Amino acid sequence: MTASSAQPAIALEPQRLKQLQRLLAKLPLAITPDLDWQQIDRALTHPSAAEDHYDRLEFLGDAVLRLAVADFLDRHYPDLSVGDCSALRSELGSDRTLAAIAASYGLERVLRVGKTAVNDHAGQQSRLAEAFEALLGALYLSQRTLDPIRPWLDPLLQQRATAMLQDPTRGNYKAALQEWTLQRYQELPEYRTEQRSDACGDPEAFAAEVWFRGEKLGSGVGRSIKAAQQAAAQVACTALALTNAER
Repeated sequence: MTASSAQPAIALEPQRLKQLQRLLAKLPLAITPDLDWQQIDRALTHPSAAEDHYDRLEFLGDAVLRLAVADFLDRHYPDLSVGDCSALRSELGSDRTLAAIAASYGLERVLRVGKTAVNDHAGQQSRLAEAFEALLGALYLSQRTLDPIRPWLDPLLQQRATAMLQDPTRGNYKAALQEWTLQRYQELPEYRTEQRSDACGDPEAFAAEVWFRGEKLGSGVGRSIKAAQQAAAQVACTALALTNAER
């Protein structure tokens, strides 16, 4: 291992080790002798809980995830356009998707969180998504390949990709709404956005409304202007029946 593994090894408490083993047992994953449980523990430790936390593994895991998703799309959807692949990869790698996958395995019950963050319910989605990426990073390091990841990640990606491909918006609600207004009226919708908070990672930092011809079609919130506008456009697309998939 590199940087993070150079730190002195500290034996995990038996209870913590069993907790981590139970989590990984939920995955169709072959537990190999070279699996570093210290790395797994680190991947599931929030920065608020300890100095030795998941930041570096999350950095690696983000890249691993992008490669895993791109590899999955190349193998399962070789005829899909680059634009659709990009839209799928963006949605499959979003905090919303990753947090949902993490929650399905009960990862929040294993994630160590400090007192300063335990009551931060608004940041839970980000924490779960970050920890999930860190876990991918730790699993990748065990063999330096995607082999430990594909068997259980591929079916999850397949389920969500199928739902997305059945949705004519492909998850890009702003583009779908703009196409609809241009085709019918040769006009663009208007977005009105305001910042509600400057707290880092606040999932409701921005609020947006989308208007068209004097009528508010939808509203939404997000951690960025883009995310808030997409949320508002999604409400509008649903109301206008431009989407047929709920994710």
